[in-house]
Amino acid sequence: MPSYNKIVVAIDFSEQSIKAFHRAINIAVENNATLQLVHVIDTKSFGIGAYNIKYADQVKAKSLSEIEKFKSEAKAAGVENVEILVEEGSPIKVLTQLPGADLIVCGATGYNSIENIVIGSVAERIVRFSKNDVLIVR
Repeated sequence: MPSYNKIVVAIDFSEQSIKAFHRAINIAVENNATLQLVHVIDTKSFGIGAYNIKYADQVKAKSLSEIEKFKSEAKAAGVENVEILVEEGSPIKVLTQLPGADLIVCGATGYNSIENIVIGSVAERIVRFSKNDVLIVR
């Protein structure tokens, strides 16, 4: 089994991403690896204008607050180095272009069920476009 130094876990706060988070904790502990918790705010659903920028800022602040709880849980489980990244943009682009990642862990499905039907799941596209190992958790 390969050794991983930096494990990225995609968190959209869905049940599947929480399962992926717990699996990533186990892998990080086994490998004494850095765990990077990544939440991407998919801004394509926002319109243009000051209201939407303010809304995006509120969503980002709430997401940071929520993901801090995940960081505390990972630390309590024995992960020594936990990083947080909350970005705006395309989840596929952000997750597949993170520097230094050895493994990306994500849930099989997330909250964006319309995208799953129309253009294929985020998880599938991460597998297709990532240069790193990808673990899909069900």
